[in-house]
Amino acid sequence: MTVRAIAVVSAGLSQPSSTRLLADQLATATRDELVGRGEQVELHHVELREYAHDIVNHLLTGFAPEALRQVLDQVTGADGLIAVTPIFNASYSGLFKSFFDLLDADALGGRPVLIGATGGTARHSLALEHALRPMFAYLRSVVTPTAVFAASEDWSGGTAEGALRSRITRAAGELAEQVHRAAPSSGPADPFALGTDFERLLRGGNS
Repeated sequence: MTVRAIAVVSAGLSQPSSTRLLADQLATATRDELVGRGEQVELHHVELREYAHDIVNHLLTGFAPEALRQVLDQVTGADGLIAVTPIFNASYSGLFKSFFDLLDADALGGRPVLIGATGGTARHSLALEHALRPMFAYLRSVVTPTAVFAASEDWSGGTAEGALRSRITRAAGELAEQVHRAAPSSGPADPFALGTDFERLLRGGNS
């Protein structure tokens, strides 16, 4: 049986982090939904704060250290992606955006993505629609209809309650269904692969 890989990217800066907490609950709910559809699942958690220096160095030099390269391959080679960021100044965090700036424009094309965010007040929830969803639309990802925002008051004893729990369950079901219906990922794109065959290149690429 094919194992479905779900990359879970969280961009929280504090530790412990409500952003990581939301990402974990989305990941668990998605895994449970996929298991209920007969799939085997691997969750790959990526906490961006651990790679902050490597991300900046990659932006400056164009080269990724091995640890960051492995993370980029996990994200681009996954069958589905859960991406969660804290909201600062009505948008995603700089660390979150910088990480996704490292990806090739086509790396997430057609990939199912569930977006989530956290903030101190529910007034920040619109950032999911005016910032995160357009970014992943530009990357040609297939973003689930339901996005999940968690404000401080949504947490009770470190768990999601009420409307937040319902939204997590609904979004996870949407992501699981997209992953279940899609062909298994063939893994990260080979950066050295030729875009056309060698014989055609010798003919000038246009014949």
